[in-house]
Amino acid sequence: MARRYDGRTTIFSPEGRLYQVEYAMEAISHAGMCIGILAEDGIVLAAEKKTTSKLLEQTHSNEKLYKLNDYMCVAVAGLTADANTLIHYCRNQAHGYSTSYNEPIPAEQLVQRMCDLKQGYTQYGGLRPFGVSFLYAGHDKHQGFQLYLSDPSGNYSGWKATCIGANTTNATALLKQDYVEGCSLKEAVSLAVKVLAKTMDSSSIGADKLEFATLSLGANGKVVYRPYTNADIEKLLNDENVKKIIEDKEKDA
Repeated sequence: MARRYDGRTTIFSPEGRLYQVEYAMEAISHAGMCIGILAEDGIVLAAEKKTTSKLLEQTHSNEKLYKLNDYMCVAVAGLTADANTLIHYCRNQAHGYSTSYNEPIPAEQLVQRMCDLKQGYTQYGGLRPFGVSFLYAGHDKHQGFQLYLSDPSGNYSGWKATCIGANTTNATALLKQDYVEGCSLKEAVSLAVKVLAKTMDSSSIGADKLEFATLSLGANGKVVYRPYTNADIEKLLNDENVKKIIEDKEKDA
């Protein structure tokens, strides 16, 4: 039945489904996991990198985490080429707003503009949906720190803690179990490490397989985006005793 209705995004099946949008979501479910956790004093984004090689220049390569402006960053799961196009669009929108109104764009408004574009690609003939989901971490003077998720359909929603990509069922269960509302940024980072260690398919975890970034307020009240270096990630993994977490996971398996 699906084959008769999955050729175009503009055709509904008799069950009311758009198969091309569902296929795009299926592609995302095979991508490296991304986790976002909202804390009292900031937001942490953590991601699993699928492209790892000793020949890859780590300091000049971003696969999962990107900065949009001084107040927002995103984690992506899915087709990186699609993500690059949308990130470029987002940065232009943020810059255009700040140029017109002399203030940064509110976080939710930027998310909504991105989702309007993504929704359009599910409605018109000759187009295909973007095969990428985003986790947005942002801060503005209206609502403080905010965490949003958007998918290829153009839907978006606000979250306290969520994940996209592979193994999201297990990761979501762990987040529901261990997330504490009002936690500190340090506790949120620790939780992100724990969830990744317990849900990643790899039997070993190193800085070459992870990306971390935090969004917080500095001493002067300005938003600070801090991407973790490889050394920062290795120190974090050692502090959280990730080797023991993986060993316990393998014993339980």
